[in-house]
Amino acid sequence: MSAALPAQDRLASEQTPFGEQTLVYGVVPITPRDRLAIRANAPLEPRKPQRPADHGLFDTNARNQIEMF
Repeated sequence: MSAALPAQDRLASEQTPFGEQTLVYGVVPITPRDRLAIRANAPLEPRKPQRPADHGLFDTNARNQIEMF
């Protein structure tokens, strides 16, 4: 179908695992380099779940205790 259109009117397309996909004017496909740059600039996340900070200044249970005297 796109072969019938003049070259200047045809939209760019790319081949993906899901088939050929048409690209919109001014939009470029995301490259693996772009994906890696996004992940490199993302904030760090912990590898393991963190323990709650329920001691010292952050101990909310100590605030609920009543005075002994």
